[in-house]
Amino acid sequence: MIKVAVCGALGKMGKEVVNAVNNCPDTELAAQIDITGDCFKTIEDAQKNSQIDVLVDFTQPKSIYENAKYCLTHGIKIVIGTTGLTDEQVEELKKLSKENNTGCFIAPNFSTGAVLMMMFAQTAAKYFDNAEIIELHHNQKKDAPSGTAIKTAQLMAQAKESFTCGNCAETETLKGARGANSYSNIHIHSVRMPGFMASQEVIFGSNGQTLTVRHDSTDRKCYMQGVLLAVKYVFDNNNFVYGLENILS
Repeated sequence: MIKVAVCGALGKMGKEVVNAVNNCPDTELAAQIDITGDCFKTIEDAQKNSQIDVLVDFTQPKSIYENAKYCLTHGIKIVIGTTGLTDEQVEELKKLSKENNTGCFIAPNFSTGAVLMMMFAQTAAKYFDNAEIIELHHNQKKDAPSGTAIKTAQLMAQAKESFTCGNCAETETLKGARGANSYSNIHIHSVRMPGFMASQEVIFGSNGQTLTVRHDSTDRKCYMQGVLLAVKYVFDNNNFVYGLENILS
């Protein structure tokens, strides 16, 4: 039985993770951690009072890095669903995971459909010289662009150096109109609006045609299969993994 602690347990995603852990025959809820409510306030307090095999973190961008460093230096394997980590922070966590022989699993998105969308985009990137990403989330999401958009751009960038082939020299009359220029010149546009939960489309273009790959999440339950897969994987392995696609078979 895998003893799981949930950090950010009273948030929208945290509540779903708690339910998923309680309903999975292979996992047991060891501790709930949250700065509000009747929970442990810190990971340290939870560790003193509970046996924790794996901690699942769905908190906030401002706290995830310190949470992850604490876990990896105190023998707690961690599954990270919180987005907002910089490339440098991800590299540091990878280093800490290796140094402490403690598993760390980071996934910008735990929805199997979203992961397939990223994989399809990575495949399509080989055949198109122009592409942009539009990601749409609810207006309570604090980081932009989303971790899913960043991961998608990273995967696509493996195909070529630039996705703005043939574009003319541009002048933004309103700053930011063209979105953020990311890896391999893939422009990412972030929408924050009530009514959305999490959606993303990747638009490819060439002379005479466009291709759009899109995924929509309409219920947070869609992430739970991926979360539990990650928990089980990190329980059995001590390596560092970035992206759910690495363990899908």
